[in-house]
Amino acid sequence: MTIFWIMTGLAAAMAGLLVLAGARRGADAEAVVDRDAAGRELAELDRLKTRGLLDEAGWTAARAEAGRRLLAARRDARTPVAGSKDRVWVLGGIGLTAAVSLALYLGLGAPGMADQAYETRVREWAASPEGLEPAQVAAVIGRMVKDRPDDHQALTMLGAARFEAGDPIGAASAFRRALAIQPDDAQSWARLGESLVRANEDAVGGDAEAAFREALKRDPDQLGARYFLGEAALKRGDKTAAAAVWGPLIAALEPTDPRRAELQQRLEKTVGGAG
Repeated sequence: MTIFWIMTGLAAAMAGLLVLAGARRGADAEAVVDRDAAGRELAELDRLKTRGLLDEAGWTAARAEAGRRLLAARRDARTPVAGSKDRVWVLGGIGLTAAVSLALYLGLGAPGMADQAYETRVREWAASPEGLEPAQVAAVIGRMVKDRPDDHQALTMLGAARFEAGDPIGAASAFRRALAIQPDDAQSWARLGESLVRANEDAVGGDAEAAFREALKRDPDQLGARYFLGEAALKRGDKTAAAAVWGPLIAALEPTDPRRAELQQRLEKTVGGAG
């Protein structure tokens, strides 16, 4: 690791040197091009006057206009030019940054320790599961599923963990595998649909809607599936279907639950707006 930091510092220093050298060459070349273009244009005006193609007044006006145009172009195309000491400051700053980073690593890190393999870290997380982040929990359960690929419960736990870790596509994959083993699991159908909704930026697509319908077919009390199916119906403007699928959901919520009032208001608003 120490060698890595040294090589990184050298590469950064070389990059800074190349950038400054390229900037200097570009600025010098621009100045030469501007001077050459101005000389050619003025010489052409002189030749036109000599051939009698421009009178004195036209020649004077053309030279003045060319001068104004060149001055305006130079003002618009001005580019910063590196000073004589800028290279030293840039390279010195890069070198100092690399030296400070290396010193911090030597003081706080463990240069002699080899990189820890991912599987080793997962085993350590499994040995001490308290306080793990959702992604770490998903990794631990994923290792369990790797050892027991036909374990339906492990697969559903993996799907839930991946969902909490912000990996809805991975969660949907786990729930599909669980449903291949146990296709009558209504909750996994509902969780599959929810994962697909999350992966689709909270839009209820055709695959998600089909999963929710499979969930309700096996268990009408899957309230989460009812909610998303109602959302899909409202988006299509089908107030009758929304009311049919949300009716049991509203009835299952307590009268004081604010979600119940919200669902009722949305249905009433849809009906009133459609009328």
